[in-house]
Amino acid sequence: MDAPASPPATLPGLRWSGITDRGRFRPNNEDAFLALSFDGHEVRFLGKTGEASLAGTDFVFAVSDGMGGAKSGEFASRIAVDRITKLLPRAFRLSAAGMESGFAEILVELFGAIHSDLLQLGFSYEECAGMGATLSLGWVTPQWLYFAHLGDSRIYYLPREGKLTQVTHDHSHVGWLRRKGQINEREARSHPRRNALNQALGAGHQFIEPHVGAVGHQPGDQFLICSDGLTDGLWDRHIEELLRTPPAEHAGHSTAQLLVEESIKNSGRDNTTAIVLELPVA
Repeated sequence: MDAPASPPATLPGLRWSGITDRGRFRPNNEDAFLALSFDGHEVRFLGKTGEASLAGTDFVFAVSDGMGGAKSGEFASRIAVDRITKLLPRAFRLSAAGMESGFAEILVELFGAIHSDLLQLGFSYEECAGMGATLSLGWVTPQWLYFAHLGDSRIYYLPREGKLTQVTHDHSHVGWLRRKGQINEREARSHPRRNALNQALGAGHQFIEPHVGAVGHQPGDQFLICSDGLTDGLWDRHIEELLRTPPAEHAGHSTAQLLVEESIKNSGRDNTTAIVLELPVA
């Protein structure tokens, strides 16, 4: 993704909303999401909706979808998001110093630590055997969204002017076929192996290779971080329509709530989670 054309005259603001729902059929919710801000002194957990300035503070948002028997999937996704709060704040010094080149190493190290924790628990406790989790993380600074990702949760980018783009790569054979242009969205959604992951945190995988990158943002842009339950009920074009022009009858609902409700209405077969980030126009 291209960087912003020029530094903004004033630091932009950030508006966010997040929600998770177990869906219509699952007895429990194996999704988890995280919203926090941090600086060189402290970590602050954020509410499900809010708005703040990007001046002097970085923001982190993440969605994780757990997998495993019994309730180990819930445990895995919770571990994934909890570890972020302990490991990432020390990176603020690099961000504050303008050392953008260090973000990839920080995020790869973070994912490696979570992966190691989940593997260790899986080997140590029978009830945790094979448990794992996806993780899609966005780290927001005044001009960039740095991201790291593993699995089939997703991060989307909707510029103020332009089309919705899936930023992250689904770590599956079906995702690879889609990126190569060998199948389209409709074929990917109905493929018999659409839920088979070739990379995830834990889940017995010996090696992982997180997808990391950065997207430059400007006022008017939006980002969506979501679990695969959301995209099971919404086509990409529908996601773009809801982000761009929310229906008038949903006034008063957060954008994340709107997306999750619409997805569950259309499917609801899986746990469904969304975080929407908006860079308001001054």
